[in-house]
Amino acid sequence: MSSQSLKDLLEALYAARSQTHLANDPLSFCHRYQEPADQEIAGFIAASFAYGNVKIILRNLEVIFSKLGPSPRRFVESYEPEQGLTLFAGFKHRFNDARDLCALLLACRTMLEEADSIGDYLLGCYDPTADDITPTLIEFTATILAMDYSPVFGTPEIPADSYFPFFFPSPASGSACKRLCMYLRWMVRPADGIDLGIWKGIPASKLVIPVDAHIQRIGGFLGFTSRRQADWKMAREITQSLRRLDPADPVKYDFSLCHLGISEGCDGKNRVKCLNCTIAGVCAGAQPR
Repeated sequence: MSSQSLKDLLEALYAARSQTHLANDPLSFCHRYQEPADQEIAGFIAASFAYGNVKIILRNLEVIFSKLGPSPRRFVESYEPEQGLTLFAGFKHRFNDARDLCALLLACRTMLEEADSIGDYLLGCYDPTADDITPTLIEFTATILAMDYSPVFGTPEIPADSYFPFFFPSPASGSACKRLCMYLRWMVRPADGIDLGIWKGIPASKLVIPVDAHIQRIGGFLGFTSRRQADWKMAREITQSLRRLDPADPVKYDFSLCHLGISEGCDGKNRVKCLNCTIAGVCAGAQPR
């Protein structure tokens, strides 16, 4: 199949995105707010906890946002870790606990104090000469992990029994950095009813696709990657394949492709699901075996 024919199929899949898909996605929490200042805070929190079962993710995010009030930005501006530890006592999302959440909120407050917004803080780490966001994420995660979290942990160093660093993996270690790439997609890509387009300093062409289990599987079926391990190399390889279809916006189809799994039930095994799938004609997972 030609690149244009493949792109046409992906465009049809993109056009089929729906509010039902959005409601089944952590990004939906950003859409609860009208102000970009609130949306970027909501996205930072929602993306950080976007791992594991989607129903549990949404349930636990509901717990967090129910306590933040009508404006996440105002909550973070006046946030005090001591009060946060009481407010979120008992919170747990898999292996991240209330301390990790409170440290995350402290990181948000610190970025606002130093740069007035998360977007401007991250822009201070951005390398416009690089091919993509690799060096940006390396510096961004390093600066966040180097912040003083003693108001939460009682010591400037993050204790060994905390999973807070799990929020901020780095391409330098080979991680796919799925949640950080997803957050950047939400903030950077042009507003299209799903993504928000509120950060203007980084072009969408520099983004790298967030590789979760669905993108790993479907990306392989579509021939976008030959790698087996969901790491930074795979993320860049899939992105490079998509860049050939749309150089200006290579991660445009991420939401549509991953929701084939999240919302439409594609698992690479249930062939019945393939019958009505837009990309069945080009997907190796849908072909006779």
